[in-house]
Amino acid sequence: MMIDSAVMAPAERAEAIREAIWSSVVRVEITHQPDPRLIRTVGAISGIGPLQVCSVRANATTIRRTPSLARDDMEPSLFVGLQVTGSSMVVQDGREAVLRPGDLALYDTTRPYTLFNKDGIHQHFFRIPRAELALPAGLLDRVTAVRFSRSDPLADLTATCLRRIARHQARPAPSSEYSMDGAGRPGIELLRALITARLGDHRSACEPLHDTLHLRILDYARAHLGDHDLTAARIAAHHHISRRCLYNTLSRKGICLGEWIRTQRLERCRDELAAPAARHRPIAAIAWRWGFPNAAHFSRTFKHAYGLTPSDWRALHTAP
Repeated sequence: MMIDSAVMAPAERAEAIREAIWSSVVRVEITHQPDPRLIRTVGAISGIGPLQVCSVRANATTIRRTPSLARDDMEPSLFVGLQVTGSSMVVQDGREAVLRPGDLALYDTTRPYTLFNKDGIHQHFFRIPRAELALPAGLLDRVTAVRFSRSDPLADLTATCLRRIARHQARPAPSSEYSMDGAGRPGIELLRALITARLGDHRSACEPLHDTLHLRILDYARAHLGDHDLTAARIAAHHHISRRCLYNTLSRKGICLGEWIRTQRLERCRDELAAPAARHRPIAAIAWRWGFPNAAHFSRTFKHAYGLTPSDWRALHTAP
């Protein structure tokens, strides 16, 4: 779902934005600019597995979840606010957290909260059902309106994962085969680790990190498929583990790293070869772009995987 106040009549903007947020995200009161002609809001709302993502840039000043609204029938959830630019303040449970770019803060939908945005809103908001975090309510209540700084390595890792989810959530996938639904789980597990680490429960903090290691390995590899130096040694070093640990982690999930990378690269090449916009792009250039430096080897590998040469595949899918 997309929101763009520019396509709305000025007199209808405040109500239309409120209705979109109420029906899709959470019921809150929004204080806009006094002059409706000056209201500016652009945003995207989507669901990614158990995560709901709302990325917004607006010149609204204050958002309030009032006591009456907090008693609605919405599933008890936790919001994560990730500051993109500017600054903001989260107020809940008698605490205040001032956020700057890269910082995170949590707030609970079952109790009133206020978000102050003196310079307007530029944040990614993530709504997570409390049940998905599988943490005691008392534990979660202790971390609302607490600033998680980007200088904290675990907070930075969590923010990076969530930021990438938000960036991709509004982009149409190049193929129906690609789905972002699985991306929500590692983000939730990292958040769970961040919360328990902040409260000193290191055992609970380490378990989610270990459980999501294979997902983070694959996420890193997926983001660097075009790098010709994408090796097991590089991936292991990035995650501060040995190559043996890397292979064992993936093996337990039935994944062979080399085969997985090759398959992912072939799929990217296959989709690009079938794209009309890339009709005149040399096949060797497409292969190089996705990590195949040798055109002849790429052609043989592609035919073995799909039963057609790259040129035949392109002709089949881009013919008028």
